Amino acid sequence: MKAISIRQPWAWLIVNAGKDIENRSWWTPLRGPVFIHASKGCTQDEYEEARMFAAGIVPFELWETMPGWKDIERGGIIGRADIVGCVKKSYSPWFFGPNGFVLRNQMRLPFFECKGQLGFFDVEILEGIELIQT
Repeated sequence: MKAISIRQPWAWLIVNAGKDIENRSWWTPLRGPVFIHASKGCTQDEYEEARMFAAGIVPFELWETMPGWKDIERGGIIGRADIVGCVKKSYSPWFFGPNGFVLRNQMRLPFFECKGQLGFFDVEILEGIELIQT
């Protein structure tokens, strides 16, 4: 299955907080399920900037469950989502463009360490893992 590497805490927000748009500079015709890979790279400033952006969107109860910068999972698969479209405009509060991959059916998965790549990349299907619906 295809996977896409996303910096934290954006990846966490997709699989735990219903972030329904993944913003990219490039367009994709890809549709269907993809693994959400939390990339290893994430500075504390990047983390805090993303948290500030999400503060007005994520409910407070969920906000309190977000792991801190040092504790958030990195360097592996943390979930999956379906890409159902790619847009240049959206009413989603998560959209800031220029292109947005429209995500549905986001789910957490048990952490599975693996190396990420730029763009979409292939990951073997994880056998026997329990899906955790958010």
